[in-house]
Amino acid sequence: MLDGVCPLSVSPTHYYCCTSHRSQIPLTVLPYVDHAHSFLQPPLPISKGKHPGLSSQPRRERSPVRYICPEMNLYQITMNAHRDVDLKSIAWHAMGKYGFEAQFPASVIDEVNTIQAKTFSSSEKDVRDLRMLLWSSIDNYDSLDLDQLEYCERGTNGEIQVKIAIADVDIYVPKQSQTDRHAARNGTSVYTGIETFPMLPTRLSHDITSLVAGQERMAVVIEYVVLPDGDVRHGSLYRALVANKAKLVYEEVGDWLEGTRAIPPSVEQVHGLKEQVLLQNEASQRLKKFRVDQGALVLNTVEAQTLVEGGIVRDLVVQIQNLARSVIEEFMVAANQTMVDYLGKAGIPMIQRVVRVPKNWDGIVMTAALYHETLPEKPDAKALSLFLARQKDRDPERFPDLSLTIVKLLGPGEYMALEPDKPPYGHFALAISDYTHATAPNRRYVDVINQRLVKSVFDQKKSPYTLPELVDLSAWLTDREKAGKKVKRFMRKAAAAVLLQDRIGQTFDAIVTGASPKGTYLRLFTPPAEGRIVRGERGVLVGQKIRARLLKTDPYNGFIDFECTDREKFGAGQNFHSWSNSPKKSGRR
Repeated sequence: MLDGVCPLSVSPTHYYCCTSHRSQIPLTVLPYVDHAHSFLQPPLPISKGKHPGLSSQPRRERSPVRYICPEMNLYQITMNAHRDVDLKSIAWHAMGKYGFEAQFPASVIDEVNTIQAKTFSSSEKDVRDLRMLLWSSIDNYDSLDLDQLEYCERGTNGEIQVKIAIADVDIYVPKQSQTDRHAARNGTSVYTGIETFPMLPTRLSHDITSLVAGQERMAVVIEYVVLPDGDVRHGSLYRALVANKAKLVYEEVGDWLEGTRAIPPSVEQVHGLKEQVLLQNEASQRLKKFRVDQGALVLNTVEAQTLVEGGIVRDLVVQIQNLARSVIEEFMVAANQTMVDYLGKAGIPMIQRVVRVPKNWDGIVMTAALYHETLPEKPDAKALSLFLARQKDRDPERFPDLSLTIVKLLGPGEYMALEPDKPPYGHFALAISDYTHATAPNRRYVDVINQRLVKSVFDQKKSPYTLPELVDLSAWLTDREKAGKKVKRFMRKAAAAVLLQDRIGQTFDAIVTGASPKGTYLRLFTPPAEGRIVRGERGVLVGQKIRARLLKTDPYNGFIDFECTDREKFGAGQNFHSWSNSPKKSGRR
């Protein structure tokens, strides 16, 4: 029996839900759905470890199946020809499958409902009143969990002073509270494109602890100076009262900065904000150039986002990097470095964000050799950065797939506890030695931890975390981050399967993205869906353009199966020029 979950009565075709000990509702459901996360399944053995997960693999279901559970607000699914697929329910199942608690416990809801927004005074000790500054935020159009605000001023000798205000979440979510325990368990908000699973209840993350426009909020401010060459001089951290003057949107601001649209009304209508955003862009471009010159890797992987209208998947869209996103990314990198500098000078243990020097550097060297490039025998971030920049210019169409290959060979980022006066682990991809995550406490739990560490320095109190606690939390939060990415990837596949379900038999232009003993995979150009080649895959090469016929979709398992019907021939230097004859069919997997 899963902890805190009622046992289920099981028959060969019907499972029963007993979420409140009051009723048992007969259901016909897919065999692998998870009762603990508002889907239903037979009890599973609890795996060893701190947090039991779901270890069984889902299997394909061929016959029409339906289920309904009014008590849990699930909608009926009729699987005839994969019609009327309930992606929200699939998202809930995916959360459970990867070990998340998708629903807030009653104890958390009760606790949050008692919280009242605080009224702060500018006369409070050690709190600066910065409400008059022209703070603004840049985020997605639908984002409500606003974690940071930005403000710049010109300094002397060409310097630009930057202030980043970070939402004070800890003031409402103290350590070991019910809300804190739940946030630590999940570790991160998960954005699936279909359903958002926030780390904190929306009464907090969308309101009381969000830096929403027009509201006064308590924040932790991080200061640093951008020098004329783009290097950073770290500054101080302190508490401050702030007020967001405008919530800006990435696409609107980015297009304006790049000269493809007029100034957005959200910028134009606030006196002085135009000049403020232009100054922020100037500072971010300095920062980016300096980092790239130092060897920071410029990568561009394709991660399709689901476009949903009226509950229907309309399209898959690729998020385009623009100048507005660059402002936030560069500012947050510098702010996180300044946080590490501050905690390091205070002499307390902390959690760093690490991408180690890649163990599989030989694989990266071999990948470069395929493009007739030579990299040093020993890991060299700057050499790798220059190689990637050249390939982006030469072949932008295939660059996302090269980027994905390099990302996999570099290895994943992870959190690691760092003792005072110990050498940092470094972040190879960013070409910096000291880095952490501290700028998104509404969305990531590690940022809450770092915020508490900083506030203990403000208050000259003992660190709220011991080194062993930070070691354990680092490992757990690394695991939760990986799990969150798996949920998002699964849901992208499920949404793509729904989008393509009426196009069985059609042929698409695609590119081969992976080939291993586990299978051969592709990405369509339009829509940018990923799938597996299950026929005709013999002899295709990674990076090769092909034509693929859609054979089958299965949203419940995230499967999209294709047949390779034609392919381009290799030319010199991995250029493709002409189509070959259709390949011979190979066996099914």
